[in-house]
Amino acid sequence: MVDYNGRMGRVYVAGRAMPPAEVRRWTGAFAQHVPSVRPLDVLDLGSGVGRLTPGLAEEFQGQAWGVEPSDRMREAAEQAPHPDVTYLKGSAEDIPLPEASVDVVLMFLSFHHFRDQPQGLREVRRVLRPGGVALLRTQFTDLMPDLFWYEYFPSAREIDAAMYRSLADTKALAAEAGLVPADEVVRLSVETPRTLRERYERLSLRALSTFEHLPADEVEAGFARFAADADRDPGRSMPVYDATMLVLTRPR
Repeated sequence: MVDYNGRMGRVYVAGRAMPPAEVRRWTGAFAQHVPSVRPLDVLDLGSGVGRLTPGLAEEFQGQAWGVEPSDRMREAAEQAPHPDVTYLKGSAEDIPLPEASVDVVLMFLSFHHFRDQPQGLREVRRVLRPGGVALLRTQFTDLMPDLFWYEYFPSAREIDAAMYRSLADTKALAAEAGLVPADEVVRLSVETPRTLRERYERLSLRALSTFEHLPADEVEAGFARFAADADRDPGRSMPVYDATMLVLTRPR
């Protein structure tokens, strides 16, 4: 598990920031997979520093709750208040909301941090209204992209793969929790393109949980090579990878 009250909490805002246009692209993409009626109440489960929570409130025109266990991350989110957003201390395994209280649950790169994934999914079903939708934006071990920066850190791909489940395993867990998974995974391409220099500057903050598990000498050597490449070719356009998302529905 990653301690988001420690170093990661200090660097996350700078290392994982999203420009407003990217937030709008994400929330617009999410809107394609939920009921068209508005307003919709939404839970951002594992909301972190609130990168997406205000945008969800605006997109779905209802109330938005951000549930986050890390005090440091939640305090950072609260530095940018929004009239329709409430941040709550809680966890996936014990969501501090009543049964059938939201129309949409977003799990944005938080599922692999759940301490008890089956219980977390049962809680998601509990707080969803009948017919409500959970959007599980995660990686799957059998669908992982070959990220360009893995070449600098030889252990990183194996570490990332160990954090995630296969698509079939994830679907089975959801079904056991009483959620109905969509047949096909959704692929989204909404990330902001960045240059090699921009990628280096963001990644060098080590705001990805992968770096918490890499050997220190591998991190040091990898960033030395990464920095040298960024100095040689700073403006090189870097690839944008499709994101994967599984849509889950609470039956009516």
